[in-house]
Amino acid sequence: MLAEISATRRQFLGVAGSMAVGAPPTGSLPKVKFGSVEITRLIIGSNPLYGYSHFNRILDSLMREWMTQDRRLEVLHRAEQCGINTWQVHYNDPTIEDLKRYRAEGGKMHWLLLADFELMKNWKLLPEVARLNPIGIAHHGNRTDERFRAGQMEVVRDFTKAVHDAGVRAGVSTHNPAVVEYIEEHGWDIDYYMTCMYRVTRTAEEARREFGEAPVGEIYMERDPERMCAVVRKTRRTCFAFKVLGAGRNINRPDQLEAAFRFVLTHIKPQDAIIVGMFPRFKDEIRENVELVSRILAGGAAS
Repeated sequence: MLAEISATRRQFLGVAGSMAVGAPPTGSLPKVKFGSVEITRLIIGSNPLYGYSHFNRILDSLMREWMTQDRRLEVLHRAEQCGINTWQVHYNDPTIEDLKRYRAEGGKMHWLLLADFELMKNWKLLPEVARLNPIGIAHHGNRTDERFRAGQMEVVRDFTKAVHDAGVRAGVSTHNPAVVEYIEEHGWDIDYYMTCMYRVTRTAEEARREFGEAPVGEIYMERDPERMCAVVRKTRRTCFAFKVLGAGRNINRPDQLEAAFRFVLTHIKPQDAIIVGMFPRFKDEIRENVELVSRILAGGAAS
């Protein structure tokens, strides 16, 4: 019955041009051990699914308009069909509803949770969330960077302890390489990091001190990936690199897209993975990403 419903939904939505159910991608994604499971080194992210473009409110609204729940589920099933076996998602009522529906429809991907919204305010929800079997729960990156700036990292550490108490692997997400260095120096008992390739949480004052001026909007500096990858390679813990494509700023040409993927994949550790948001409105972006990442990890030359 669920298969019939899914087929009917695809016909109704008319999304065959973007999320076509075709032959599987050429090549396959390598997997790495994470706790008791194996995960693909390419993980699908959630920002485009819920309209977080990191550009402006117009693009946010356009993403949300197209990304109905039906289409979000189509994206998740397409990712699984193309060989991705892990979904990174932030905590919110709509995302948990999508997770439950995805599983009811037969979806098998692991899920990696970024604590957000009510879960950041009410840690008592952690045991309830743990019953949904996430493979990890990380402290939200923006909140981490705010705590670091305010000298309140003990709050972040207490959150990771609460995650462990709930029986789940605990992580810390951050956009600032100095946060990773701080946690490593202080010997925290955590399992992984989510490491942003761009330090988008710099304040205007911090940017002026570092560069002499502050840009309009979020800050994406060309050497930020180098700075973050340097600390990623120093830690023995698994790192999940995100904003690999600069929230869409590195996708304007095929060579630019490949260069962004290639740099990160060749400058993180073999045990690490990347998280990439996907918006297959205009092409089968999921399949293309799987094929490109598979080729790079297999040692393929630049095209």
